[in-house]
Amino acid sequence: MQGGKKTGHCDKRIRVSQPLTRGPSAFIPEKEVVQANTVDERTNFLVEEYSTSGRLDNITQVMSLHAQYLESFLRSQFYMLRMDGPLPLPHRHYIAIMAAARHQCSYLINMHVDEFLKTGGIAEWLNGLEYVPQRLKNLNEINKLLAHRPWLITKEHIQKLVKTGENNWSLPELVHAVVLLAHYHALASFVFGSGINPERDPEISNGFRLISVNNFCVCDLANDNSIENASLTGSNFGIVDSLSELEALMERMKRLHEEREDEEASQEEMTTRFEKEKKESLFVVSGDTFHSFPHSDFEDDMIITSDVSRYIEDPGFGYEDFARRGEEHLPTFRAQDYTWENHGFSLVNRLYSDIGHLLDEKFRMVYNLTYNTMATHEDVDTTMLRRALFNYVHCMFGIRYDDYDYGEVNQLLERSLKVYIKTVTCYPERTTKRMYDSYWRQFKHSEKVHVNLLLMEARMQAELLYALRAITRHLT
Repeated sequence: MQGGKKTGHCDKRIRVSQPLTRGPSAFIPEKEVVQANTVDERTNFLVEEYSTSGRLDNITQVMSLHAQYLESFLRSQFYMLRMDGPLPLPHRHYIAIMAAARHQCSYLINMHVDEFLKTGGIAEWLNGLEYVPQRLKNLNEINKLLAHRPWLITKEHIQKLVKTGENNWSLPELVHAVVLLAHYHALASFVFGSGINPERDPEISNGFRLISVNNFCVCDLANDNSIENASLTGSNFGIVDSLSELEALMERMKRLHEEREDEEASQEEMTTRFEKEKKESLFVVSGDTFHSFPHSDFEDDMIITSDVSRYIEDPGFGYEDFARRGEEHLPTFRAQDYTWENHGFSLVNRLYSDIGHLLDEKFRMVYNLTYNTMATHEDVDTTMLRRALFNYVHCMFGIRYDDYDYGEVNQLLERSLKVYIKTVTCYPERTTKRMYDSYWRQFKHSEKVHVNLLLMEARMQAELLYALRAITRHLT
């Protein structure tokens, strides 16, 4: 299945604008990422084994701060792109392009335009959706809903795709497509959340109509006078404040542990806390960030959109507008009724063999990944914090765990972190370096990358739960 690996290049070379900072990330000093890479032969082995481009790209470099996780990630991504599966190779890359375009993620679009051509894709399709077969075009609606409001996906959407005569999708094909869409929506969150720089190497940019630069670069110039600022000097807070912020967080974790042992909240109280958190999560962000943005951000968005919008329909459709108008209720999805472990996993495995195991390993890996440290502290049990991050993402998508006390989310995630989570998860293209710098100022960059991995996997799992539940309902 390695067929499409290294074929000839298209002659049209277009220079990518140079990133504004050196290294794989605009948010993380180059030396922090590079130090991790030089030590690790394992990373090089993984890239040779599982990278479709055969190169150490910027995403992989940043993820290699967590080598164990990186292996799970690359194995599952390689499986969905290259191993036996229901969809032809070029289609897989085109679906990745469609998914990344929902968030205007030029980094991923460029990468998959390149791979699409290398695996024998028809160049004309890159002119936009009106040039692709109707069957692929039919994925539009589910791409849009999965990316922004997955709770709206119903079995009717599934029926429409599998029963459209000559353009119908078989269920295995549809599951493969859904896994790809969810993977690339979530990966766009990681790309923007970690400030991944465009690839400098022209290898990646021999494609068609390259989109020049990831939009965070431009907004960051507008937001920060010097993008190379070290996190602390760049913020208005002293080191003293951020140290006390860290101590306060440790203190709250300790107190929550003790309270857990003392008393259980009633089911009613737990439900109320979830509904309150869900409702509040809808309004996180809108106030803080929109008005403080310089005008140039939005102009930049417009330029990017015109180039990317050929791969999507209804580009204005997003997560936030329903909350602002208050016209749609975000329904609650009771996690017990349809879990990944008991329902989603087996359905995926049945229709698209082995991917279920790979995804399951990746979800478990990120959820259980810990070094028992928090900033300068060692021997810390961070389970509570990891769970709060994961569950808060699911809460924004309406997914509720009956046995979880959502009061913990409020205790553990301060406002600037909630703003960051909401932005990275729901509209990653708006993430800025200032948002990344503003939370957990004493924490290491590798810990913030760990946060981004948790957000990415929680988001992917949420999208899959809604899509797979609709497929299950279609089958029953």
